[in-house]
Amino acid sequence: MPFSRLPTLSIAGQQVHLFLDPSFACGFAAEIITTIIHEANEKRGRAVLGLATGGTPIRVYERLVAKRRSGEISFRQVHTFNLDEYYPIAPLDPKSYRAYMHQHLFSHVDLPANQAHVLDGTVPDAFVEAHCAEYERWIEHVGGLDMQLLGIGRNGHIGFNEPSDLGLEAAMTLPTRRTPLHPVTVADAARDFGGDPAAVPKTALTMGTRAILSARKVLILAFGAAKAPAVAAALQGPINTQLPASFLRTLPGRVIWVLDEAAASGLDPS
Repeated sequence: MPFSRLPTLSIAGQQVHLFLDPSFACGFAAEIITTIIHEANEKRGRAVLGLATGGTPIRVYERLVAKRRSGEISFRQVHTFNLDEYYPIAPLDPKSYRAYMHQHLFSHVDLPANQAHVLDGTVPDAFVEAHCAEYERWIEHVGGLDMQLLGIGRNGHIGFNEPSDLGLEAAMTLPTRRTPLHPVTVADAARDFGGDPAAVPKTALTMGTRAILSARKVLILAFGAAKAPAVAAALQGPINTQLPASFLRTLPGRVIWVLDEAAASGLDPS
């Protein structure tokens, strides 16, 4: 069976692809991204990708690097915009998302440096708002996101758009901005900061829900049993501001979920 797939589900107008193992799921995700790059290049002469960090997409990037080395794809006509960055943090700090992207993708492919964008964790505090607004203008200038790659937090966050008590319309149209990190997010990030939650920056710069939900395609990955409750709530619970991933249900036909068996274990297949 290609990619060791389980049956594909359609839930709330969204494709849900199930896999026996995350490695096969990552191969499938890399194929989707490759297709989007080719199609966007043919249609508009460029592809614009929103990228994510964390443990989940690492194997996706490994497969994209392999495809570049084999000549299957090129990044010369790709523009990338990362979802988020800790604030404050220096780009050369190994825990920064800029360093992560350099390690796992940027340094291995033919992506021009001025087409690889990550929010800047060194911007002076007084200029953060202007920097975030400019980031959104850069995305608009190159034609908007062809695809946004996402993970899902245990608390249902996407990017660092955390659970909130905002009204639904306000929560779904948040701009790119500086935001405090939820305690669950800080606890999960501690493993990257020597296991010490106190060492994790308490704020971050994040692409807003407005930009994420404007992407022409959203590809969201979730692996492991720890993500199962958030996945089930996002796909089959109410759309609500306490679970930002549920906002994706407002984008029928534009969202592709890629899950391993464990992450899908909370779904009701009926």
